[in-house]
Amino acid sequence: MKQKIILVDDNITTLTIGKDALSPYYEVFTVPSGEKLFKILSSVIPDLILLDIEMPEMDGYEVIKVLKGDKRTQDIPIIFLTAKGDQGSELQGFDLGAIDYISKPFSTPLLLKRIEVHLLVASQKKQLELYNTDLQKMVGEKTKTVTELQNAVFRILSEVVEYRDDNTGNHITRTQKFYSILLNALIENKVYTDEVSKWDTELVIMSSQLHDVGKVGIRDSILLKPARLTPEEFDIMQQHAVIGANLIERIEKSTSERKFIKHAKLMAGTHHEKWDGSGYPIGLSETSIPLQGRIMAVVDVYDALISERPYKPPIPHENAMEIIKESSGTHFDPRIVEVFLKVADKIEDVLKDAAKQKAR
Repeated sequence: MKQKIILVDDNITTLTIGKDALSPYYEVFTVPSGEKLFKILSSVIPDLILLDIEMPEMDGYEVIKVLKGDKRTQDIPIIFLTAKGDQGSELQGFDLGAIDYISKPFSTPLLLKRIEVHLLVASQKKQLELYNTDLQKMVGEKTKTVTELQNAVFRILSEVVEYRDDNTGNHITRTQKFYSILLNALIENKVYTDEVSKWDTELVIMSSQLHDVGKVGIRDSILLKPARLTPEEFDIMQQHAVIGANLIERIEKSTSERKFIKHAKLMAGTHHEKWDGSGYPIGLSETSIPLQGRIMAVVDVYDALISERPYKPPIPHENAMEIIKESSGTHFDPRIVEVFLKVADKIEDVLKDAAKQKAR
C-alpha cells in the first residue's frame, strides 16, 4: 500500500504541481486550508503532512499547534512549505514540532528526496517503538518466569519441612497468609515505611515460607516428639534457626541473583529473637533484630498458639491475641503488635476459611 501524504496549501497551483509530482509514489490528498485539513483527518491519518505557512484565517503555525496537541496526530511528521527565507520563521516552525522546511517554488526531485528521507526516519522510529514494546513484554514475561521459579523453590523447600513435621498442620501456609496481612497493614499504617518501601513485598511474602526450613536438620526423635521437649532437646531444636540461615546462605552463594533469598535468610535466622534480648539463637534485641524477623516472630507465635499440638490443645483466637498483646515490649516489637491487633478480624478470617476447607 502507498503511504499517505496530505498537502495543505491555499494556492491551487501548488496543490496541482504537488499532487502531480507525488501521486506516482504516494497516495496524495490535497486540501486548501487548515480547517479542511482537520475535516479530512477525522477519517484519514497520513504518514506525512506538507503544510503551507502563509494561509488566510488559520496559518501553518496555528495548524501545527493543534496537530501537536492531539494524541491522534501529534506524531505525524510535518514539513513546512514556505516562501519565507528568514531564520526566525524556520526556528519558530522547528520549535513547534516541524521536522523540515521546503521553499516554494520547490524542486520536484528535492521534494521527493526530502519526503523519502523523513518517511524512512518515521518508519524506523515506529519500528524502534514496537521493538521497545516487544522488549518490555519479553522482560515482563521473563520476570514473571523468574518469579514463578523463585516461588516454586520456596514452596518445594517449605513442603519438605511440612512433610517431615506433620505436627505443624499447614503452619507454613497459614503464617504466609498472616505475614501478608500484617506486612500490608504496616504499609497502610505507615509503620517502618522507610525500610519497607525498599522491599519487593511480593518477594518478602514468598520468602516467609522458608522461616522454618532449618527444621530439616533436626532429627526426627526431637522434631516429631509427641510431648514437650526436655531442656536438652529444646537446645537442639533451637538450632533450627541457625541451620535454616546457613542452608539459605548456601543457596545464596550459589546464585548471582541473591535478592530473592536474602529476606528468607533473615527470617529463618531471627524469627525466634525477642524484643527484650532473651530470644535465640543470638540474643538480639529491639531494632537490632531485622524487621523481617520481628514481623515473623508475631505471626509465628500466634499460629503456634491457635494450633493443636500433641502436648497442648489450640487456644481460641481472642486468647491468642491477648497473649500477643501482653507480650508487646518483651517478646515482640510494640509497633508491630499494635498493627497486628488492628487486623485481628482479617487474621481470624484466615482461620475461618481454613476451617471451612477442612470441613469439606
